[in-house]
Amino acid sequence: MPRDHRPAKSIRVLLAGDQGMTHGALALLLGMEPDISVVAQVPAGDAIVDAALTHRPDVALLDIELPGMSGLDAAAELRDQAPDCRVLLLTTHARPGHLHRAMDAGAAGFLVKDAPVEELAASIRRVLTGETVIDPAFAATARNATPNPLSPQECDVLKAAADGTAPVDIATRLNLPEPTVHACLTSATAKTGAGNHMEALREARRQGWL
Repeated sequence: MPRDHRPAKSIRVLLAGDQGMTHGALALLLGMEPDISVVAQVPAGDAIVDAALTHRPDVALLDIELPGMSGLDAAAELRDQAPDCRVLLLTTHARPGHLHRAMDAGAAGFLVKDAPVEELAASIRRVLTGETVIDPAFAATARNATPNPLSPQECDVLKAAADGTAPVDIATRLNLPEPTVHACLTSATAKTGAGNHMEALREARRQGWL
């Protein structure tokens, strides 16, 4: 049997992504690094925190776009529930507001999803030393980004309206008075320069505010 030349303590990595074959290959490649072990793989954002609490990774490598919960929202939950886990967010198409939201969520890095595995491995090592690792192109995009004009409540209401849910049902879901829901939809529409709240939702997503 070949000898395992890993260090006595490998860097424990959680990998979250919903593209099975792609992330399976990434897990395999990262696992070939002498000091990295992929201890958990999850396909959905709402499974990340439970997996982190079970497997205690040092670093979580998360896609931004995930079913169940976005990587950005999962990063914020990890900050609160597993503060020792450093988070690296991955994306193919960064929206202007994503980097600001990533930093607000406590992420330690923001990288291109299809970066060479050697670069990802180096970034994993760097964030464990306390560095923040940001892809230069994303950093340049963020510098020119329009600040998010929406309040947290307006963001919540817009997201709840995404599937065509009526304001009365949004009010029940978010435990808000119905007039507040209508006010949030109206103000979000005005702030984004949209014609209606569905256009406001699309613009907010395009900008990376949601």
